[in-house]
Amino acid sequence: MNISRRHPLLLGGSIAIAIFSGSVAAQNLGQLKGIMGGSDIGGAASSLGSLSSITAGSTGNAAGVIEYCVKNNYLSGENAAPVKDQLMGKLSGSEDQPAQNNPDYINGVNGLLTGSGGQSVDLSMAGLKAKAIKKVCNKILDQAKSML
Repeated sequence: MNISRRHPLLLGGSIAIAIFSGSVAAQNLGQLKGIMGGSDIGGAASSLGSLSSITAGSTGNAAGVIEYCVKNNYLSGENAAPVKDQLMGKLSGSEDQPAQNNPDYINGVNGLLTGSGGQSVDLSMAGLKAKAIKKVCNKILDQAKSML
């Protein structure tokens, strides 16, 4: 086949892929906007997907995310600290490997929420609005309470 005949096909296929991927991203952003009550949450928040599906994949990650949320004033330390402390007590820690060295906990403290399916969301990424992060923090706190 002549290259000049394949070029339009490649261009058409590329355009179709770009349109399809744009509509998928718009659906995710629209879904999150619906959860947030239609507020402007920023383009980066589309990676959060559906808020109802966001969960911490481990006790350590939940404890770390709660600490991140308290440090950054998304959660009240008065309400969240006791839950985090109880989760830390559940982590297997020893003199050789204290609970604070748990990799999932460290990721959480740095704002990286890692789900059980391997998906992750960086809560500190630029473009996320405080309202969206606060909702995620509250969801993780509720999940953490059920882990106790």
